[in-house]
Amino acid sequence: MIRQIKKPLLLLLFIAIFSTIVSGSVIAKNKTVTIKDHSKNSMNTATAVSLIVNGLKLNIDNLRFIKEPKASDYYTKVNDNAPYAGDFIIAQFNGLGLSKDVNPKSKVTREQFAKWLFGALSHKGEYAWVDIYQSFADENQVTNGYMESIQKLLLAKVVTLDGKQKFYPSRLITYAEANAMIKRTVKYIKDAPPVVSPSDSVLSNAKISIEQETDAVKRVTLTVSAPHPGYGLEITSIEFVKGEAKIRYRAVQPDPDKMYIQMITELKAVTYIPSNYKAVLGDVQPTAPFPG
Repeated sequence: MIRQIKKPLLLLLFIAIFSTIVSGSVIAKNKTVTIKDHSKNSMNTATAVSLIVNGLKLNIDNLRFIKEPKASDYYTKVNDNAPYAGDFIIAQFNGLGLSKDVNPKSKVTREQFAKWLFGALSHKGEYAWVDIYQSFADENQVTNGYMESIQKLLLAKVVTLDGKQKFYPSRLITYAEANAMIKRTVKYIKDAPPVVSPSDSVLSNAKISIEQETDAVKRVTLTVSAPHPGYGLEITSIEFVKGEAKIRYRAVQPDPDKMYIQMITELKAVTYIPSNYKAVLGDVQPTAPFPG
């Protein structure tokens, strides 16, 4: 009887010990995966492009296409079905300056990321830059064509040098470094709004008129003057802030293949806003290219 009791007890004890060992191994393995830090890893081009596009909220909402754009229309190595394909299309129209044969899987250096980021920043608007050259210890390692971007981002405090006054242009950029640069760029855009010079727009004498369309909706007509009838007028966006609807607008370039008589022409564009908002003129945007 005693012998019959001991065997099951011994078997149960063995199973308990084995289960504890196996469970401990699984937990330890799971802990290793959970605490792994990817922020120090280098990133590929696809990740870098998506980070810039999403971080700076770039889009192509104001562009009109004859057919739906595909990544393969602009790049030879970007698959149309890839999850990042849309970001590459947006990048094409927002100043990143990616080459036609850019490889989404290739690793990205610090100078490459700086150039793409500055291209996107410049496309957001024209900023006032001080003409000062900032020297750094490894400036002789910068690839031709990349220095301007690095210099401007140094002035904007988007990129920083280390204690040895080095930028490390050819070193692979990490996710943490890239993310920090994106955050500083967003702050720069917020603190230093773009400069709109008179040459950015050919439009003048802008004014708005309001009609009550329905009880809930107002019809807003924007009227401007242009140098000749070839120019177009486009309302680019409406910003609703504190009871005001700020109407932003821009000129559209005339058809370059046509000739126009130089005469002041009145252009109009119409939009609609809720009745409880007051329509006001917003910023005039840089002239858009002819859509043809």
